[in-house]
Amino acid sequence: MSAFSIASLVRPAALALALSAAGLAQAQVTVQDAWVRATVPNQKATGAFMRLVSPKDARVVSVSTPAAPVAEIHEMKVVDNVMKMRAVPGLELPAGKAVELKPGGYHVMLMDLPAQVKEGDTVPLSLVVEGKDGQRETLQVQAKARGVAAGAAPAGGHAGHGEHKH
Repeated sequence: MSAFSIASLVRPAALALALSAAGLAQAQVTVQDAWVRATVPNQKATGAFMRLVSPKDARVVSVSTPAAPVAEIHEMKVVDNVMKMRAVPGLELPAGKAVELKPGGYHVMLMDLPAQVKEGDTVPLSLVVEGKDGQRETLQVQAKARGVAAGAAPAGGHAGHGEHKH
């Protein structure tokens, strides 16, 4: 083989290695304490919760799960003494700061559940995170189902999720 042929093979390999290393450098968003609230029979919605930490500014841009046809990032907050919930287009992950998805705040809403989520079940979630550079990574999360009373939301909290319309 001539030097030209070897160089033409080495350059693409080096580029692929550099690109995969860049992907690995970005894949540092950590997920802690992921859980989903178990449901009662015929309940069609529930919430998933976790703690996310990103070393760089990033944003969760979508979520999906095989456990529900509809999965969205929601925000719950009190406005004029009324608890309100709405879907948000994304969730900011400021560099180095923990972002809590918890009852009564930001959470992942799983809707149109085809089956009951029972305590002890594991619900797989895929979170797509986008960095400021536009690069995306998909985080695979295993959320363990906890009892219906786990992490109870404030009065008026998740009780309305069963009737949530999208």
